[in-house]
Order: sequence, then structure tokens, then C-alpha cells
Amino acid sequence: MSVWKLIKLNFGRSPAHFGELGIGIEETSDRVRSDALFSAWVSVYARLFGKNAVEELLQRFPSEKHPQLIPPLRISSTFIYRQENEHTIYYLPRPLKFPINYPAEDLEFFKTYKKLNYLPLEVWQRWYQGEGFIGGDAEELKTETKGKSNGHLRQLGTFDYKKAFEIDQIPKIAVDRVTRATNLYHTGFVQFRSDNNPSGLYFLVQLSPEGDKLADQLKAALHLLGEEGLGGERSSGAGRFEIEWLELPETWQSIVDFSAGNYHTLMSLFWDIPIKTEFLNNASYEIKERGGWITENQLRRKMVRMFSEGSVFKEEPQGKLVDVTPIQLVDDKGKYKFHPIYRSGISLSLSINIKEK
Repeated sequence: MSVWKLIKLNFGRSPAHFGELGIGIEETSDRVRSDALFSAWVSVYARLFGKNAVEELLQRFPSEKHPQLIPPLRISSTFIYRQENEHTIYYLPRPLKFPINYPAEDLEFFKTYKKLNYLPLEVWQRWYQGEGFIGGDAEELKTETKGKSNGHLRQLGTFDYKKAFEIDQIPKIAVDRVTRATNLYHTGFVQFRSDNNPSGLYFLVQLSPEGDKLADQLKAALHLLGEEGLGGERSSGAGRFEIEWLELPETWQSIVDFSAGNYHTLMSLFWDIPIKTEFLNNASYEIKERGGWITENQLRRKMVRMFSEGSVFKEEPQGKLVDVTPIQLVDDKGKYKFHPIYRSGISLSLSINIKEK
């Protein structure tokens, strides 16, 4: 029996820089994906508990060499939450298939619907685990396409996702170490609301019985990660947060316990090999290239392509750790000169009901 936790990251007045492959330092994402969160978490875990402890932890995850292992934990990517008075709005990625009762032939509001990359928890649950799309939804989306609606979807925060944060570019000066010449550049930062109705990031954790025994260590490592910061520009104080390690609220519990769905949608990135052709039958998915640098030696990790959040599959995806160790760190006999570098493709998904063709 697995145990679920809801983790909230409260950044307060601390800005953050979340880089993505393919965008410059001038840009920033508004959230952190599951593989980057996993890498940062495990890195801090290693410093806190030592080399042997982290190696023992990683050996429990399924990989190409040990595909049948049950991972001690699965984590989602981070997503936005927004506080509105006494109510917390959690945003979830919209699955890449239409909900039940969606009028696919009606194109009048499709442009507005397509922009809804994230849905409030209540809307997401009704569309994908409940009665589905209703006539009132269609009428409100049509109104929103022409102007600004004031219906049920707006009251739940469906169109207010970007109210939770602001993204700004901050000018910085680089000084050449030899010539002392200066160069002006800009760095993008995301700033979450920190007023009476604060916002931040959250993610889900699914712990196996073995993983639940490590909960205290994982929690301690996450606290330390919050003190050091998540993302880039940490030397400037960016990315620092405080955590709330919470039991699942009742609504969330009903969502993760839902088992009557006909498909599964990703709440994390997902990588596996081999992928059977049948697995992709009737699937809807997007692919993200994931790369980056190794902090210790400034070498670039191997590039890997993963299925992104919101992707939908008939079968429940599982995932593996993928070895992204650069060629420079592996000798002719295949032994590591440094230590293996892994990226997490371990998936976390939710059961959903969607419209069949």
C-alpha cells in the first residue's frame, strides 16, 4: 500500500530561475520538472547522508540493468498553487485528450480551450474523473473567447493561472577576469506572490512501503535543499524556499484513489526503454528534450528525450532511471572515472476517463 504526500514549496520573497533546454538565461520557466527536482533532491541527500546512503537509494530504482525493481518513491513535476482567501487553488496539467462529452465538432471556443494548459483541481477532477464536459462549460468558453466571462470556470480560477507569478528580467554585469572589461546581460526570474494570498509550487510524492521508511531522511534533505535553493542563480540567493510536508487533503485523496479510468495521464516526465509499439496505440503525447550541465566538472550530460506532463496512455507508464553520464567520464572498459549521472524517468500518473474515438 503506497503512501501519498503533498509538498508545498513556499518561496516567499525569494525569486527563482528555472532554466529549460533551448532557452537562454534571459528566460525562465515558472516551475521545475520532475527530473530536475529529483536530481537536486538526490544531490542534497548525498551531501547530507553520504555516498553509501545515496548509492543504496539509487540502487532501489528501476533502470536498464534492473527493470523490475519497485521505486521507493515517485514524484510529480512541480505545479503552481495559488491561495485565494481560505481556499487553495491547485493547478494540474490538462491531459492531451478531450474530456467526456467534449463537443469536438464545435470550434467556436477551441482556441480558448487550447490555451488552458493547466486546470484548477476542481475543474480537472470533474472533466477527467467525473461527469466530464457540460454545456455550461462550452457557453462560458465561448464568452471567454469574445471577452471576459463571469461563470463557474472563472470563479474556480480557470483563467487566472498567470496571476500566481510574475516574470521579470534583471540586468547584471559580468566582469572579465583578465581585462576587467564589463558586459551587460539580463537574467530572467520568476517571482511568486507573497502577499495575503501567496502562491508557490507544489508536487506529489508517492512512497512505497520501503520508501515510507525513508520519509524522515527525504524530508530532511528537502529542508536543506530549500536553504540552498532550487534552480539557477543560487549564488545570488535565488530559489530558496520553505516546505510544507502535508498529508493529502480529502479531494486529492479521491483523485489519486480513482481507479475507474480508461487512460492514464502523466504528472511527471517519463522515460523507458524499450517502448513497445502497442504502448503508443491511442496515446496522445509530447516529447521534451532534457539536457544540462554537471556542476562538479562543467561537462554536459547526455541528451535524453522524455514524454512530458499531460501525455496520455492506455497503459499505466512506469519509467526508469536513465544513465546520462558523459562519454568523457567513462573509460574504454565502460567503467566510470567519476560517478554515474542519472536522470529520473520514473513516472507518476493519474487514472482518468476520456472521450473515446
